[in-house]
Amino acid sequence: MTMIEIAPADALIVVDIQNDFCAGGALAVPGGDAVVPLVNRLARQFGVVVLTQDWHTPGHASFASTHGRAPFQTIELAYGPQVLWPDHCVVGTSGAAFHPDLDVTDAQMIVRKGFHPAVDSYSAFVEADHVTKTGLAGYLAERAVERIFVVGLATDFCVGWTALDGRAAGFDVTVIEDACRGIDLDGSLDRAWRDMAAAGVLRCCSQDIAFSAPLQD
Repeated sequence: MTMIEIAPADALIVVDIQNDFCAGGALAVPGGDAVVPLVNRLARQFGVVVLTQDWHTPGHASFASTHGRAPFQTIELAYGPQVLWPDHCVVGTSGAAFHPDLDVTDAQMIVRKGFHPAVDSYSAFVEADHVTKTGLAGYLAERAVERIFVVGLATDFCVGWTALDGRAAGFDVTVIEDACRGIDLDGSLDRAWRDMAAAGVLRCCSQDIAFSAPLQD
């Protein structure tokens, strides 16, 4: 198999590696902590690194508690179906902070998403209303980025939506599978992989990448 060479203008999008999505967090993704060392190693290979950060207001529309409902139920909001989540990644809380072992020194930009009280946001590019843009596509275009690699949490939600919207914005997109973890809510992980494949999102593992720097923590 041909190894993937990382070009200087390739970008790494690191999705939502935050305390609330890791062990002990309000919406912990199984094995979420395990991706941190690999993501740190990957970030050192890229000239453009962007972090995303879920950043919800108290009483956010995506919170089950806001509607008096149980977590993981689905309701209809103005922009379409919305899975209701436990309160998580609330602005200014420790749960919203990046995992303490995540090395952020290689990042040039942080995209905060989900801070509009009435609209959820899984994707790093466009909020769940499919209208409100984050500005990431323009940021990458200004840096002549054509290819992005996506890692982080969770594969079947924020990683998947970021990959799909990256394709819709005209980028070549690859998800590095072993640097992600999924929730798998009622088959959501398989659906996400199918949707990504149908959109032309590629899938690889870190061993497929030709590392130009030593893999040291």
